[in-house]
Amino acid sequence: MPGQRRGTRIAMTDEERDAFLRTQPVCRVATAGAGGHPHTSALWFVWDGTALWLNSLTRSRRWADIRHRPEISVLVDDGGFDFLRLRGVELLGCGEVVGEVPRKGTPLDELAVPERLFAEKYMNGGTFRYDGRHAWLRLRPEKVASWDFAKLRA
Repeated sequence: MPGQRRGTRIAMTDEERDAFLRTQPVCRVATAGAGGHPHTSALWFVWDGTALWLNSLTRSRRWADIRHRPEISVLVDDGGFDFLRLRGVELLGCGEVVGEVPRKGTPLDELAVPERLFAEKYMNGGTFRYDGRHAWLRLRPEKVASWDFAKLRA
């Protein structure tokens, strides 16, 4: 992944970024519809160290937008009201469909890791549940920018 040009002083290291993405609960996914109109929605996700995995409803505007125009921006952030606690990661690239649509549980090696990570993160280590309404989107970021304003204290 290419590094960021601005804000290198506050950029997260690869290790900091990976830990941040593994622990944050929600991301915001920005898409553009057929008319170019933006749409942003909150979504659960998992990070496997190289790709962001989104488990999305297949009958959603987000899904329709990505199928029409796969370029997306995903933002993961936290920090609240204290400026020096703000941190986040923005990932840009194309969302790609992986596996059956909708996902009903047909074994697929490529989805074993994201489904395990998702179950560990959101199902208290339980088993991933297939509901026949969701499917997987993978974002292999082409560009990543990160910030951690706590680094300004140093």
